[in-house]
Amino acid sequence: MANAEERRFDVLRAIVADYVSNQEPVGSKAIVERHNLGVSSATVRNDMATLEEEGYITQPHTSAGRVPTDKGYRLFVDRLSEIKPLSAAERRAITTFLDSGTDLDDVLRRSVRLLAQLTRQVAVVQYPMLTNAKVRHLEVVPLTPARLMLVLITDSGRVDQRTVDLGDVVTEEDVARLRTVLNAAMSGRRLNEAAARVAELPDKSPGELRDALIRVTTVLVESLAEHPEERLVLGGTANLTRNVADFPGSLRQVLEALEEQVVVLKLLAAARNPGAITVRIGEENEDEQMRSTSVVSIGYGRDDVVLGGMGVVGPTRMDYPGTIAAVRAVANYVGQILAGR
Repeated sequence: MANAEERRFDVLRAIVADYVSNQEPVGSKAIVERHNLGVSSATVRNDMATLEEEGYITQPHTSAGRVPTDKGYRLFVDRLSEIKPLSAAERRAITTFLDSGTDLDDVLRRSVRLLAQLTRQVAVVQYPMLTNAKVRHLEVVPLTPARLMLVLITDSGRVDQRTVDLGDVVTEEDVARLRTVLNAAMSGRRLNEAAARVAELPDKSPGELRDALIRVTTVLVESLAEHPEERLVLGGTANLTRNVADFPGSLRQVLEALEEQVVVLKLLAAARNPGAITVRIGEENEDEQMRSTSVVSIGYGRDDVVLGGMGVVGPTRMDYPGTIAAVRAVANYVGQILAGR
């Protein structure tokens, strides 16, 4: 029985491979000719009949060929024992391309462009989430004797610049004291904790610094309380239009859903551990507009901390092994780059 089940899975795997490659329904004769299964056409036909009865493949029209269903793709993905690794040249190209990023925005833009090129699908990357970020450093730069620039740098690579009008002149010595007090309260703390500590500073500070601190901390709390996790970078949308037949009557819905960032954020929300791939296929997607698509997503970060999510959206007729390998590799490099900054 086990041998029969394995053989049927080999038939399913052959159908998935050929259909993804050719976009044509696959018949028993083609399977025997292209795949060395060691069985007759009659056996393959019987296996295809069983697979169809169990809902793994379907006959799209009166031709002899079959195509995988969402259930068939799911079994195929669940039993992927090996993910084809990227070549050394591909890995070098990824490293070189992403290492050239000048700042967080540039790294994420490059990641999206790279993922879209590697997979020929739509790529999406979520900005690092506030909930996991910590303050690395706050630089306080005097622009004029009564105006400061605050440069907030987090360990996730986020750099936020704000200006503060103090309403009064402060000395260089006062600026240095402000810098020391603020960094003592914030450095190494998660952003929400840093916001709480900063908000308490004016009440504890020397009288001559209090007015300046009130203005500075008001701006800082606003900055710390923003939610960059609601920001996404999207790329490669035009890739979907190359295969309109994969989205019968629904391509416009998919494109509209991708424009609604809330939908895409929900798709990435499953990313809990760096390196853990999630694959949602067709009907498994909660949003009705996305049910003709598959979504391969992953969390990127460092150690066990997820900074954000990234992934690929494409048709269910997708090269799953290649897409999973590309998504995992890019996420891994992005995590390394942000950890090193």
